[in-house]
Amino acid sequence: MKFRSSAYKILFLAVVFLQACDKNDPAPAASPNEHVNSWIYDNMKAWYYWTTDIPADPDKSVEPEPFFESLLSDEDRFSWIQEDFTELLNSLRGVSKEAGFEFALYRESGDNNNVIAQVLYVKNASPASSAGLKRGDIISQINGTQITIDNYTSLLGKLSGNHSLTFKPLDYEARTLGATQTVNIAPVEYAEDPNYFNKVFTYNDRKIGYYVYNLFSEGPESGDKTYTNEMNNIFGSFKSQGITDLVIDLRFNSGGAETAAQNLASLIVKGASSTTVFARHEYNEQITAEIKSNPDLGEGFLNVPFLSKTENVGAMLRDSRVYILTGSRTASASELIINGLKPFMDIYLIGNTTVGKNVGSISLYDEEDPENTWGIQPIVTKMFNSQNQSDYTNGFSPQTLDVDNGLYLYPLGDPRENLLNKALMRITGLGSISRPAETQKAGELLFHSLDMKRRSGVLTVDRPF
Repeated sequence: MKFRSSAYKILFLAVVFLQACDKNDPAPAASPNEHVNSWIYDNMKAWYYWTTDIPADPDKSVEPEPFFESLLSDEDRFSWIQEDFTELLNSLRGVSKEAGFEFALYRESGDNNNVIAQVLYVKNASPASSAGLKRGDIISQINGTQITIDNYTSLLGKLSGNHSLTFKPLDYEARTLGATQTVNIAPVEYAEDPNYFNKVFTYNDRKIGYYVYNLFSEGPESGDKTYTNEMNNIFGSFKSQGITDLVIDLRFNSGGAETAAQNLASLIVKGASSTTVFARHEYNEQITAEIKSNPDLGEGFLNVPFLSKTENVGAMLRDSRVYILTGSRTASASELIINGLKPFMDIYLIGNTTVGKNVGSISLYDEEDPENTWGIQPIVTKMFNSQNQSDYTNGFSPQTLDVDNGLYLYPLGDPRENLLNKALMRITGLGSISRPAETQKAGELLFHSLDMKRRSGVLTVDRPF
């Protein structure tokens, strides 16, 4: 059995020992499904946050995925299972087979059933980047077939293999779409670096650090902290340049590792130390009792402290305020940042209402059992801040609401870009920063590519010990 941390392994062994004392050894499984499902059931009974909602005698003969789903509480929107635990673990670290771009689907017009896919951002050194796709390009066809209301689900499934895209490139300076082009793209196993973009803007006496962070991941492999080190260096640069204000762009960030969130919050927070609580866990009753009584863990294990970071910029920020750009898929670890910083700073949100995920999960799998390749990602904890607040199941509502669906998109980091522009104007007090009025919208959002990723909305509670 493998876990997201050694402490979870210690705790799991204690829980399993107690369970073994209460019942006889189970009879050998009668089928492959029963073998896997018995493993799923035992882990869910031990770890699941809503363990008391698990049915007492579920049918273990069914396929593992429907069996897992039969155990879930009505309150659970986020637990999931995957047949290949290696793919599960890779996806949590931002490694997957893909073309390397994220997009939103909108209806082309109320007069027809056509759908357009608007490119939201293209990942660096990806097949999509090599093919020339850019933020704002409008895709109309996949493999030569027009995307419509009726077929977009099946067509999106083609993106995992070699495919063609027919699109109109955006000329954002002229605010027009160019002539139709078609490109062929071959997806690859791609590791997404979440540190997408950073820059310092200077307006009079204000120096504004801008940071686009698209996934909470410490590195592309287990134990690798490449991305965390990059994050530290970015904030070290912000500090050396003397920023007075900070804008964190999480509009495309649907979550990830708690350790990465802990690190980011520690670079931003003002007036906290390594003994100050960033977040607090609440587990099921049995797990909580084991944590408190285990001498290797103890009640302090429930608390996630801030880290001491020499690159911290909190004391430099005017009015102790940080601006966070949000979208409709901003979730989980991103919301943990918002909730965890609220007791210490003024958090100003610009964009769309966030998802509302205040719970976390762990990865459970058994790499030593050749008959079981499944991995499960069950919700095991509810998250609170230092003031015991966890009241965001409906998401965080921004002070400046903007659904961010303009037809013509400026590049991320361009001061004319919609949400960044609003933040810059709010910070500087300037009435306009080189941006023409928004006249055309892409319409109502039908689908977001982040919804295709199993990691979307995941907060993995993974702490070093």
